[in-house]
Amino acid sequence: MLLFCLPYAGGSETTYYQWDHYLNQSINLCPVSLKGRGKRFNEPFYECLEDAIEDIFESIKDKLKENEYAIFGHSMGSLLAYELYYKIKKMGFHQPKHIFFSGYRSPEMKKKEIIYNLPNKQFKEKIIELGGIPEELVNNDDLFDVFIPVLKSDIKIVETYKYKEREDKISCGISVLNGLNDNITLENLMSWKKHTDKSFQLHHFEGNHFFINHNAENIVSLINQTLAAEKENENQKQMLFKSFF
Repeated sequence: MLLFCLPYAGGSETTYYQWDHYLNQSINLCPVSLKGRGKRFNEPFYECLEDAIEDIFESIKDKLKENEYAIFGHSMGSLLAYELYYKIKKMGFHQPKHIFFSGYRSPEMKKKEIIYNLPNKQFKEKIIELGGIPEELVNNDDLFDVFIPVLKSDIKIVETYKYKEREDKISCGISVLNGLNDNITLENLMSWKKHTDKSFQLHHFEGNHFFINHNAENIVSLINQTLAAEKENENQKQMLFKSFF
């Protein structure tokens, strides 16, 4: 099974590299590279979330044809995962076995405060409030100035995203992960439940909005267990189906 991992705003595919140490051998880690950062640093930023979804889909579609897969996204990555699911479905590819939405409110719960268009000084202050920014970056204005454009671009596509209600729910189980010290309300987290007609699980971890940076082993253990359970349920269904014929 493949595990596609989508980064948070300002993050890159390198966020997930350490997960390879903990993943079950039957799961292949597939961190998704986005424009404007990492190995795609020289490519132009996305104009809107739809551009990002189109780019992500084009980069993974060949892997979808013959492989079972799951999707994990943190913060902005959760919103990308949500919209990517519907893009994959629209294009006629088979559905994921599970989706993990981490560190993000249900997509219809729009954030009230807009920060992407703030002057750099105020923008930096807002970002630092979230936590998770390395100290060496916070204390180095020149280095932070290099980081700001990609961060502002990512936050812009999230804050200008327009939610579209869909009649067809997500047809696989979903797990929602949250940091205990994050400021996302329980209502916002539980609202994810209405987006699937399959299983729903909510899991809390120690830490703030960037809890994934300090809980790699525990998060991957949850992923291993969840995907193993999905596989076992599928095998049982197949055995039950065969018993009727």
